[in-house]
Amino acid sequence: MTTPAGPAESKLIGSEMPWSALPREVSTLLSDSLPEVVEEIVSRIPQEVPEYSRPLEGEFGAAVRRGVEIALARLFMDLPGRDEPALKPDTRAVYRQIGVGEARTGRSLEALLSAYRLGARVTFRAVSAIADRVGLEPRLMLPLGESIFVYIDEISAASIEGFTEEQSRQLGERDRRRESLLRRMLTGNLPEVEARRLAGRAGWTIPARLVAVVVPTEYAEGLRAALGDDALISGRTGEAVALLRAPETRAERDRLAARLGRRSAWVGPVRDWDKAEESHRAATVAAVSPALARDGAAAVRWVDDHLTAIALQADPLVMADLAARCLAPMEQLRPEQRDRLADTLLVWLKHRGERGRIAEELHVHPQTVGYRLGQLRDVFADDLDDPDRRFDLELVLRAGHRPG
Repeated sequence: MTTPAGPAESKLIGSEMPWSALPREVSTLLSDSLPEVVEEIVSRIPQEVPEYSRPLEGEFGAAVRRGVEIALARLFMDLPGRDEPALKPDTRAVYRQIGVGEARTGRSLEALLSAYRLGARVTFRAVSAIADRVGLEPRLMLPLGESIFVYIDEISAASIEGFTEEQSRQLGERDRRRESLLRRMLTGNLPEVEARRLAGRAGWTIPARLVAVVVPTEYAEGLRAALGDDALISGRTGEAVALLRAPETRAERDRLAARLGRRSAWVGPVRDWDKAEESHRAATVAAVSPALARDGAAAVRWVDDHLTAIALQADPLVMADLAARCLAPMEQLRPEQRDRLADTLLVWLKHRGERGRIAEELHVHPQTVGYRLGQLRDVFADDLDDPDRRFDLELVLRAGHRPG
C-alpha cells in the first residue's frame, strides 16, 4: 500500500511535537491494529517489571489497561498531523493520578517509569511491524518512533508530578503525626495503648529504652536527614528535640555522635520509653547551663558524663540565692580582683589546699597562690575553716556562680 503524500518538507523532525510531521492517514492505517499492541504491552509488564509481577486483574489490571489504551489512542488517533501538545488536561490528569496511586501503594517511582519505558519499546517494535505490513512509507518511521518516545516522556513527567506531590503530602502528614507523638511522649502521661496506636499511624516503632537529644536551633539544619526515620524529631519550641533508641554499647554511642556530626547536642540519660520526659528534661537542663556551656559550643555531649554539674543546675533560683549569700563578702573587692580570687578559691577547694597543684592549674607561681590565699582569708576570715561553709562555697562556684 502506498501512503498518501506526507506533510511539507519544511516540517522539522526532532521538534517537541514530532507527530505533526505525520500525515493524518497514519491514524487510519494503524487503528485496526492498536488492540493487539495494547494486549502485548499489558502481558509484558508483569513479565519484565518485578514490582508488577502479580497478574494484572481486578481494579489494578483495569487501571493499567485503561492507561495503555488512552496513551495509544491519543498518540496514534488524535495527534498525527496536529500541532498540539502531547497531553490534554484530562489526559494529563489520568497519568498524574496513576503517579498518585503508585505512591499510595508504596511502589517505587522507578517501577512505574520502567513500565513506561517497556511500553515505549513494545509499541515501537509492534508499530514498526504493523507499518511494514500496511505499507507505511519508510521515511515516516523516524517521526513515528520519535513521537512514541516524546509522548512517553510527557506521560512520565505527569506521573512523576503526581507521585512526588502525593509522597510529599504523605511525608508531611507523617511528620505531623510523629511530632504530635513526640510531644505527647514528653508530657509523661501517655497510656501505652494510645502510644502504640499513635506510633503505628506515625510509622515509628517505640523502642523499649530511648534517649532524648537536644540540639540548639542554629545547629538543627539537616537533623532529620542525619538521624533518619529511626528518630522522632520536633523543632517547634526554640530547640530541636529527637527521641531515638538508646545506644547500648560504646560503638553505638560513637555511631550516634558521628550521625550528629559537628553539632552542639546534649544526649539525655537512658530511660524506658514512658519516661522520655526525664531524659529530655536532663538534656535541656544541660543545654541551658552557663557552666556547661564553657565545655565547648559544638560538640556532642552526654548527660551521664556530667551528672554532678547538671545536678547543680536543677534549681537555679535556689542556687542563685545560696551563691548570693556565700559570695557576699567578696562584694567589697574590685571586679577584676573578685574574679581572680573566685577562681583561686574554687581551685583551692578542689585540691584541698595543696599549693603546688593549685599553682599548676592556675599557671601561677606558688608564692602568688600564697598571696591570694592571704587575701581570701582577709575576706572570709574563719569561714574557710568551717567544712559546711567550704562545701557551700565549692557548690556555688562549681555551679558557675561568681561574685558581683
